[in-house]
Amino acid sequence: MRDRWHGFLAAGLLLITVTVSPASAEMQLLPGAAGDLDQATVDAVLATFRQAEQALGVGNVDGLMALYSEQYDYHGMKKADMRKVWTNLFDEFRALSDIHHFSRMSKVGSGTKTIIEVTCTGTLSGLSKTGGLRVPIDSWYEEVHYMTIEEGQWRIRGNVGESPRFMPFGTSPHPLF
Repeated sequence: MRDRWHGFLAAGLLLITVTVSPASAEMQLLPGAAGDLDQATVDAVLATFRQAEQALGVGNVDGLMALYSEQYDYHGMKKADMRKVWTNLFDEFRALSDIHHFSRMSKVGSGTKTIIEVTCTGTLSGLSKTGGLRVPIDSWYEEVHYMTIEEGQWRIRGNVGESPRFMPFGTSPHPLF
């Protein structure tokens, strides 16, 4: 019984430590996730996510918007819509933090039509400016981020191909990354 109590106590202290500690970005490429991509492409795609983390850390909407494709379309939301979403998030939260665990990266198409599909699980959270608490803003599981190359940089594309304007019942939108 005493060992069980010590386990609960240790878990509680860990939870308190995680909850109280300052937010930080985390990005992890799981082993074997980029099996069919060359290292230069993997590094360039990951650089886009690192730039997003930097922009999040300082509340830089323009820095984030530079990472969105001019063709961005996520179930009818365009790049201008995303600017409004990010502006509102930075108005409501400070110290935004994200976690990305990439489980798969694969190349689809070729030439100027190349898309990199990045399968990812992660979260976005921030400190509420009104309440001071860390708040989960978005979370996703095995979501596919579609990346396209524009002006020599991988950018966030949104959906690729035909997609319904409205999400099916029971699914959450994930337009942020």
